[in-house]
Amino acid sequence: MVKTWLITGASSGFGRELTGLLLQRGDRVAATVRKPDALADLAAQYGDRIWIAILDVTNSTTVREAIDRAFAQLKRIDVVVSNAGYALFGAAEEVRDEQIERQLNTNLLGSIHVARAAIPHLRRQGGGRIIQISSSVGQAAYPTMGVYAATKWGIEGFYEGTIPEIAPFGIEVTLVEPGASRTNFASSSADVGQPLDVYDETPAGEFRRAAATAGLAMFPGDPRKVAKAIIASAEQTPAPKRLTLGSDAYALVHAALTERLANLEAQKELAYSTDVNA
Repeated sequence: MVKTWLITGASSGFGRELTGLLLQRGDRVAATVRKPDALADLAAQYGDRIWIAILDVTNSTTVREAIDRAFAQLKRIDVVVSNAGYALFGAAEEVRDEQIERQLNTNLLGSIHVARAAIPHLRRQGGGRIIQISSSVGQAAYPTMGVYAATKWGIEGFYEGTIPEIAPFGIEVTLVEPGASRTNFASSSADVGQPLDVYDETPAGEFRRAAATAGLAMFPGDPRKVAKAIIASAEQTPAPKRLTLGSDAYALVHAALTERLANLEAQKELAYSTDVNA
């Protein structure tokens, strides 16, 4: 059965992989990009099966306008993939205020804008699927990735509250938590703070050196395989709430959750002791 997908940030990374694979298999894609010619090759190849709009997700008005137009022209959209985003690297005091604000506006607020614009349409049509591209650092984080991690923890928290709100309308959500994959995520699309020498011999400096010398070994994920797993998840019922993809993602999330649960169990007696006495 042919599905119609809406994908933000479709010009590169997972967005581009998803768009190409979906068109190859015969689906329709409403793709949003920041540059007019970013998908010219796919438009020439697939014609009216790809619908393209220019969109900056940091502008809530244009997000709503673009998504309203996509639903109006395509009549029904089965799956909304909120993918637009980028990485900011730098220790907390190395990144500038404007870098932090842009990161939050794009990754966190932008994703919330997309959800809020899409939900009324999905509700009125009787349901659908939202796939939010998060990250394995939405469960844990590395040094120099604190602000980026904050956006992913934030969007996961947003959906923790939103999923039960929209479930009665047949809208399901999957949070995708990939590890490091061989996209342009950490290169052309990334932003970097100004490194300070004082961090050279700290975990931040160690992480920077490891990233600089590890090469492709630090990026075990295959973007096409990740995209195929995301597409397959849209066929699962009920929708998986989280989809962890990549050996590095599994290891990071498993270690973080194991430690977190152990710490919580150790505090059980203290937690109960602060209740009002019966």
